[in-house]
Amino acid sequence: MTRTPASLVRAEPGPPYEITFDGRPLTALPGQSIAAALWAAGILSWRTTRDGGAPRGAFCAIGTCYDCLATVNGRPNRRACIVPARPGDAVTTQKGSGHDELAV
Repeated sequence: MTRTPASLVRAEPGPPYEITFDGRPLTALPGQSIAAALWAAGILSWRTTRDGGAPRGAFCAIGTCYDCLATVNGRPNRRACIVPARPGDAVTTQKGSGHDELAV
């Protein structure tokens, strides 16, 4: 028997489910944050900065730095490192403040 962290604590995770990132279907696992699900899919950046459009993703992974902001289900400025992924979540790249489309 292979020893893994999940087997050591006798964890039995539920089945994977689908979320989308910029319309692309991805698999997430129960208990994963949105950032973890994106990382698992090889996606390292899901936000661009207000000035210059530099790519950003998770940095601190504890919700302190705000580099991981994403738009989730139409709501901007969600900290992807601490927001749990839920079945059917639609995550989109956040540009700037997340409210740029509201600017007149």
